[in-house]
Amino acid sequence: MRRIIIGTLAGAAVMAMNCAAWAQTQLKVIVFPTLSNLAQFAAQSRGYYSKHGLAVELIYTPNSDELRDGLAQGRYQIAHSAVDNAVAMAEMAKVDVVVLMGGDNSFNNLYVQPEIRSYADLRGKTVVVDAVDTAYAFQLYAMLKNHGVPQGAYTVKSVGATTFRLKAMQEDKANAAAAMMNPPFAILAEKSGLKRMASAAGSLGAYQGTVGFALRAWAPAHRDAIERYIRAYVDGLRWALAPANKDKATALLADNLKLPPDVAAACYALETDPKSGLAKDAKVDVRGFRKTLKLRADMHGDWGGKPPSPAKYLDLSYYRQALKTM
Repeated sequence: MRRIIIGTLAGAAVMAMNCAAWAQTQLKVIVFPTLSNLAQFAAQSRGYYSKHGLAVELIYTPNSDELRDGLAQGRYQIAHSAVDNAVAMAEMAKVDVVVLMGGDNSFNNLYVQPEIRSYADLRGKTVVVDAVDTAYAFQLYAMLKNHGVPQGAYTVKSVGATTFRLKAMQEDKANAAAAMMNPPFAILAEKSGLKRMASAAGSLGAYQGTVGFALRAWAPAHRDAIERYIRAYVDGLRWALAPANKDKATALLADNLKLPPDVAAACYALETDPKSGLAKDAKVDVRGFRKTLKLRADMHGDWGGKPPSPAKYLDLSYYRQALKTM
């Protein structure tokens, strides 16, 4: 009888574990492979996704087009990238999306070939971008324009995500004079001899970079899953930014992004900078979002040069409710 009872209890425990696994909500989340994913790395490694009943698959995108198209076509449920990608989906592809949470100010810097000494030296040269009509390309255009080099005075070449821009600048110097780069690629760029000319934040001011967003039509029916996802993400972010977890968090960056220890340490230092690091609890910088929209209006001519309010794209009710229960 004792053996039967123990066996029954063990079987019930296994069934409970299996039921819990079956009950987990599956989410495919598409991102660029950058240090902005630290919260997600932490949420996966520390079990925060599982704790909140989620099975999250993190997928790296090769470029903005795949991220936008994949989200629009339902291959992914949530995307993390420059907020301008969300705006472009709504305004250009006419696929309505909703921004759910913030992330960072993009950590972007303008890198040039060693022989480039001034912005004027970029006249007649080729600059490389992800896609010609995306946020960080607009940062580049604006920085050049502000220093007397207008659009049309240089050639723009689309090569894809930051890893491909770095590769182009290292291997095709004659056709890749400049690019916007964020860590870890910016750090690797400097180590390879490329020159940092200026930071986007220093040149352009407040800026909303990475955010999390989803299809507006998908979100309401999946409110509970979204709120659980935000809670798990913020759990991961809080753990990763806690000083006591510095070494473990740095190791997560090194392992997931395949970085040398010194590069991972430099990335972690940037992320934890109180003035320019990852946004506390992944809060949206509304003032920075206004700047992002203004750049699109100025550089791409959208809305007749008069950008809409960030409220057009935001629904922070998911975020606020998620944080209430933490």
